[in-house]
Amino acid sequence: MSPSSRCELCHAASITTRYYEDDECWIADCLICRVPMVVWRVHHPSPPQDVRALLVDSLAPVADQFFEGRGWYYDDHMRKIPDHYHGHARVR
Repeated sequence: MSPSSRCELCHAASITTRYYEDDECWIADCLICRVPMVVWRVHHPSPPQDVRALLVDSLAPVADQFFEGRGWYYDDHMRKIPDHYHGHARVR
């Protein structure tokens, strides 16, 4: 799916702390939740399982450091932007 001109995640503006980015994804603090989130660069709601695993793997070191060793889980319930895949690291 091609980028959407109205999608905040497609624009990938560096508004909050940006931790990581590559050709597949970017990781930054969620503007609303203030926790690290990983965003797939493809404007689509459902990545293949291998891509999803790659995104979680990319988020893991950032979340581990952010939560200072406390447990966290991956939350990919896309509440505000349901048509562009992203997931949040949330503390347990």
